Amino acid sequence: MDQKGKEFINDSEIDWEELGGGLKRKIMSYDDNLMMVKVAFEKGGIGTLHSHFHTQMSYVDSGSFEITIGDKTGVLKKGDAYYIPPNIVHGALCLEAGVLVDIFTPLREDFISK
Repeated sequence: MDQKGKEFINDSEIDWEELGGGLKRKIMSYDDNLMMVKVAFEKGGIGTLHSHFHTQMSYVDSGSFEITIGDKTGVLKKGDAYYIPPNIVHGALCLEAGVLVDIFTPLREDFISK
């Protein structure tokens, strides 16, 4: 189901996309300027260090994560959030199974192009 411009987003209607390595994601909604994505991690799952030109903010919906942003690392848990400026190397290690809600601007075209 295409989530582009979806105004009312029902989680139960969106299928998980398996990413491997104990990660899966759901694209909740997006337009050309903004995207919301849920990423579920099993304990020990790794969001490999990477960078992109998008600005990103993420909310810890559940679980516990060791987050690296540039040369800083911190542990965040349910209710916490973090900000990643464009082109900064970042990654995540899941310490306790959980879900991150990622917001990107502009949208991550690489997530929707198949």
